Amino acid sequence: MTRSHKLVLLVSVAFSALALASCSDKPLPEEAGYGPNPTLPEPKSSWLPTIKVAKAVGWREGEKPTPLAGGQVSAFATGLQHPRWLYELPNGDVLVAESDAPPKPEEKKGGFRAWVQGLFMERAGSRTPSANRISLLRDADGDGVAEMKSVYLESLTSPFGMALVGDQLYIANADAVVRVPYIAGETKNTAKPIKVADLPTGRNHHWTKSLVANADGSRLYVGVGSNSNVAENGMAEEVNRAAVLEIDPQSGATRLFASGLRNPVGIDWNPVTKELWVAVNERDEIGDDLVPDYMTSVKREGFYGWPYSYYGQAVDKRVDPPRPDLVAKAIKPDYALGSHTASLGFTFAKEGQLGPRYVGGAFIGQHGSWNRASPVGYRVIFVRFDEGKPTGLPQPILTGFLNDQGEARGRPVGVLVDRRSGVLVADDVGNAVWRVVLPSG
Repeated sequence: MTRSHKLVLLVSVAFSALALASCSDKPLPEEAGYGPNPTLPEPKSSWLPTIKVAKAVGWREGEKPTPLAGGQVSAFATGLQHPRWLYELPNGDVLVAESDAPPKPEEKKGGFRAWVQGLFMERAGSRTPSANRISLLRDADGDGVAEMKSVYLESLTSPFGMALVGDQLYIANADAVVRVPYIAGETKNTAKPIKVADLPTGRNHHWTKSLVANADGSRLYVGVGSNSNVAENGMAEEVNRAAVLEIDPQSGATRLFASGLRNPVGIDWNPVTKELWVAVNERDEIGDDLVPDYMTSVKREGFYGWPYSYYGQAVDKRVDPPRPDLVAKAIKPDYALGSHTASLGFTFAKEGQLGPRYVGGAFIGQHGSWNRASPVGYRVIFVRFDEGKPTGLPQPILTGFLNDQGEARGRPVGVLVDRRSGVLVADDVGNAVWRVVLPSG
């Protein structure tokens, strides 16, 4: 056992003991944190947060996740390095961003709490050296397995979101949106990326930058997470963060599209309403059942509460000074996705991609909790939409990421519906991309 593993074990025991001592109330049923009107109990705070992270162990030979009844799952690609996000090109090739957090500046590393959380993130399979590349996966024969894997673009900076507009491929690095020319069918791109627009960096408490283009490619939309949990580092570090930014790809001009979104990761266009939607990771450290992650439509110039309130006008009293003026105009999200589920991946199923039971609905990759006594997430779910609005409880479509000992064999991140009617799932602990074929009907 290494020194860092011993420290994790000792700190885990201490944190667990304190958590048990302070959490005498029975947690709510998990479904209480889902839907348009989740249950919001009274917040609970303590000097030390509840930390329970599933140890990352990976998949043993022959193991794989469990699909819903009647579905099938196969390994689309394996042997990747921390795959996080997926993008399908027009010819069916799939790009995968192999990426992890960039190094933090020395002056921004934080204190004891940040150090402890760093140890636990390492235990969870993160904090690995970032591959800083995008690889290309090709399934030429259509059997659901990519027989070719090629390094498509490298020497990037913690890349995440991708979007093809015409003959230009845009990539959201941790520090900037860049572009390279795209030639259909090529398996390696040797072009030097050209910077389109800077993105907020600094402490990079949340480093991922998701990306989507509008229908005519005239604007790019980038999800940028906060530099803190609840602005404990000051609002000066939150400029253009906890937000969706709108960028002109021609000039690089950047403006705030919507704000108050603590960590908007998954981003896509609702195929029915044509509205922009995001999946958002909410704040931590006020109890097992607060605050629900959510997915929501994003209104231009809309404000969604962070850090001053959550789920509309529920005030977070930890934030000082308060802003009752902003709380009053905070927009309530459309649909809660459970507290601490780390709902990262998000995509809609469009017409012609899947059977009628899935069209218009959303798939969400839930990376899994760390700030909750009983683990939640660690799965991919589907939420049905009716006339462009979410309805009912989620349906798990891929589970089994935790083994019987509560260890993480995998953790789902990006999700994508491919052109051959499969759902692709990036697994950054299993270092694989899984492909799920859903039952029809």
